[in-house]
Amino acid sequence: MGVTPPGPPRVLALDAGNSKTDVAVVGLDGTLCGRARGEGFRPSAGTADGAERAVAGLAATVRAALADAGVRAAPGTAVRHVTACLAGADLPREERELSAAVAAAGWAHGSAVVNDTFAVLRAGLPDDGSVRHGVAVVCGAGINCVGRTADGRTHRFPALGRASGDWGGGIGLAEEALWHAARAADGRGEATALARALPAHFGCATTGELIEALHFGAIAADRRLELVPLVFALAADGDAVAGALVDRQADEIVAMARVSLARLSLLAEPAPVFLGGGVVAARHPRLLSRVASGLAGVASHAVPTVLDAPPVLGAALLALDAVRAPHPAHATLRSALTPDP
Repeated sequence: MGVTPPGPPRVLALDAGNSKTDVAVVGLDGTLCGRARGEGFRPSAGTADGAERAVAGLAATVRAALADAGVRAAPGTAVRHVTACLAGADLPREERELSAAVAAAGWAHGSAVVNDTFAVLRAGLPDDGSVRHGVAVVCGAGINCVGRTADGRTHRFPALGRASGDWGGGIGLAEEALWHAARAADGRGEATALARALPAHFGCATTGELIEALHFGAIAADRRLELVPLVFALAADGDAVAGALVDRQADEIVAMARVSLARLSLLAEPAPVFLGGGVVAARHPRLLSRVASGLAGVASHAVPTVLDAPPVLGAALLALDAVRAPHPAHATLRSALTPDP
């Protein structure tokens, strides 16, 4: 049997965050041809083949998206460009290693790798170029921020966790909630409903039982993210400790946006601040209200906006930009990937 012809040229977009990977195949006219979702992307920093192994782990999701688009030929013959917005592409060395690995994968004729925060920024910016500057803060499993000016200058944080001064995101909130629950249960800390709600969520009778289950692996570490909605629910119910965690998360989002705006000399002019990631997308009123008031206090011209569109839209728009797709293609793609209000 012959190989199915590759059909018209396409671009490939990857948004690979800590918790999940989304892949989209898009025609040069903006038509969404195929999609697939896979597991999170967490390259091993400092290892000789960490980038290669991590990118190889994306291959199954890429193949699934291409199959959904009807691509049966070798990907490189049907895909003009791939833009991969990847978690872990934080430092220049990591960008170089991941870029080489994506190029070597042979998914397209051309390729580009950027940090996944750029996907959120591009998804928020208008396609007509009327606004080319702004800041994006991503608060999902982790937290990160990027800003850029109209002339292309950027500001970023290392985003390596506590070692680089970061706090929050789903993982950080869950860890902090567990810390407070443990101290409340054994008397070292302030009383909080977290001490009852967290173990109950996992079917444990006490906080001590939960600690033991986590320690011995009876509860998988990645399930700690399930605790984040409990933190927000208890904060809404008036729990002081949970409320303080939500407020601290909001303040951290504001701090990152403020610094990026200041470093790029954008504090004194209208500048969009796009908010993405699962923690923000849940639209908890206390969190968003404090972010809005905090930004108003330090950057009165900043305009915060929670993005409803998936970050893979930003990756796909970057891919269309790279091949200079006709302008209507961007609107077509946005219509396909932006959920109805």
